[in-house]
Amino acid sequence: MGPVSGCHVNPAVGFGVYISGRMPAGDVLRYWVAQFAGALAGAAILAVIAGSTENRGQNGCGPGYLGEYALPAALIFEVVFTAIFVVVILGSTGKAAAAGFAGLAIGLTLTAIHLVGIQVTGVSSNPARSFGPAPLAGDQALSQLWLFIVASLAGGLLGALFFRFKLLED
Repeated sequence: MGPVSGCHVNPAVGFGVYISGRMPAGDVLRYWVAQFAGALAGAAILAVIAGSTENRGQNGCGPGYLGEYALPAALIFEVVFTAIFVVVILGSTGKAAAAGFAGLAIGLTLTAIHLVGIQVTGVSSNPARSFGPAPLAGDQALSQLWLFIVASLAGGLLGALFFRFKLLED
């Protein structure tokens, strides 16, 4: 997928790429439509295969969800760790980055984020990933969906601003 799309399957990353100056706004909007539609289609396929939408990948926080972390903790986690993810992506794919190592850096970072945060929110860092199963899961997943969209996009913005204002070089 890399040569075709740059493998942007994450709206927060696409937003970060746009904010950093590497992608025009029109492209971001087209990617978002495809990303959210693909996430919903993927969740629907999973529901058909599994025969149920109960506990099928929705993110969340609070009582009854994994570590039962409160909303502020979930918000902070998603913003900070999405920002870290976007910093690694922009840094490892920049002009000054060593060729051939972006996938390793990105993959290891995403793994670390999940190991650290799975009990906090189930780890989104991707608005489409949270959006896909939410309409099928209903209730808590839908009522908290805003958190995973807003926090992930805020994290994408924060990470990209380091490059936009030349605090980090790409």
